[in-house]
Amino acid sequence: MRNGCSGKAFHPFLSAFFAWSMLAMHCWGETGDRLNVLMILVDDLKPILGCYGDPFAKTPNIDRLAARGMIFERAYCNQAVCAPSRFTLMLGSHSTSTGLYGLGSRLRERLPDAVTLPQFFASHGYHVEGLGKVFHVGHGNEGDPDSFPHGLTKDKVIEYLDPASTDGGRLTREEALFTNQSLDRIPSLPRGAAWESPDVPDDAYADGRIAKGVVQKLQEADDRRKKTGTPFFLIAGFVRPHLPFSAPKKYWDLYDPDSLPIATDHLEPKDAPKVAGKRGGEIAAYEPVPTGPVAPFPEELQRSLVHGYYASTSYMDAQLGRVMEEFDRLELGQNTIVVFWSDHGFHLGDHGIWTKHTNYEQANRIPMLICGPSIAPGGTTGQLAQSVDLYPTLAELAGLPRPAGPQSIDGLSLVPVLRDPSTRIRDHAYHVFPKDKLGRAIRTERYRLVEWRGHRGGAVELELYDYQDDPAESRNVAHERPEVARELQRILDQYPPAIRAGEPARRHQPAAR
Repeated sequence: MRNGCSGKAFHPFLSAFFAWSMLAMHCWGETGDRLNVLMILVDDLKPILGCYGDPFAKTPNIDRLAARGMIFERAYCNQAVCAPSRFTLMLGSHSTSTGLYGLGSRLRERLPDAVTLPQFFASHGYHVEGLGKVFHVGHGNEGDPDSFPHGLTKDKVIEYLDPASTDGGRLTREEALFTNQSLDRIPSLPRGAAWESPDVPDDAYADGRIAKGVVQKLQEADDRRKKTGTPFFLIAGFVRPHLPFSAPKKYWDLYDPDSLPIATDHLEPKDAPKVAGKRGGEIAAYEPVPTGPVAPFPEELQRSLVHGYYASTSYMDAQLGRVMEEFDRLELGQNTIVVFWSDHGFHLGDHGIWTKHTNYEQANRIPMLICGPSIAPGGTTGQLAQSVDLYPTLAELAGLPRPAGPQSIDGLSLVPVLRDPSTRIRDHAYHVFPKDKLGRAIRTERYRLVEWRGHRGGAVELELYDYQDDPAESRNVAHERPEVARELQRILDQYPPAIRAGEPARRHQPAAR
């Protein structure tokens, strides 16, 4: 067995005592005794990983990281789109508490005095830096430079190496959106390729460069701590498997596309309200995806997209491996918490949907892994966890005060669960997605209720799915099981009303349980 992230052997009978004593020691230690934090953020990654039981994924490095700490089997984002999801993580606040629902939402216009997760750690003496995609930048959004007093090294999200992928090297629609260029003429720009697989080294794409930069930052942080005792808070944001599926050829070669699973049910759930579904959207910004109402896609296209998703995931996994190899060489596991998190899941043709932007399971369930010196290895928990929980969890693990905003802190600390995987701190997760109506959702171990309510009143529409009897969400049973729907609506009613985009954000208050 292994002890947390350190990789040092330990006696199983002493593990519980070790966990408690280490946690207590760090709670009372001075700055020089505090744990470092390394956060690994991934874009668009659903839990199709070896450590989550996927038989096709080749993700040895994520799997090894998972074995060092705890896997959260039932972790959920709080909104299945990049910018708002990252705001929920960095603020510890639901979208319905901030009004930050869109890709172009600007944090400081809504919450000028918010204290983000990295700012919170910086205020307690940590050296804070970031690399890659941390906040969402693009669609008119500039992220939040204020969160990184020692800098954020940005890189590309939309990236091509083959000129044929960009109509001969032209600026594509998604490249323009993600770099805030030509936002007034997006429809006139060409579509980029949905995938490419050139025979190039890993560092030719952003994730390879990000991994190289993280290795250097870890070396600098380790040297700084040895000289000054300053702990580090380092965030690395990898971009694959976000579209386009641009990854070196060797990662495509890991898979036989004919053996990979493709969706068999392309229908929206029976009796689901129209507002809940999705066709087209982001996926239609890429060649050779049809731009009309084609569902399902031709099988060859489906297989290419699924192949690209798995290849991109394996490419990102290899970059994590480079980071963790240096992490181990520096022996940072003995005093560092590591978090692995994805901003949301991803539809791969189920319900006829591609990418995210829904309240369904495939868009909202995420991988979440936590390891550290006070966390026993090899753990798995069914605790329903949310992105907003990581802010108070990391504060408690590091021995810092519970965050108090001024923004609403809606998460709960998962430390009791990290001590004992059978512990339960809540019986549901909460998430939201805005369309013509606002869809607020409650996910329990068995059910999901989605309440679609118009911004100006009107009829409320409900979805209810039973994952015990119908894991594929094929049928909305809200009308068949009104007693279950009412019970879950009572839970939903305990949450404060949703803040609209133009209203003042909610200030700090106790989180709903």
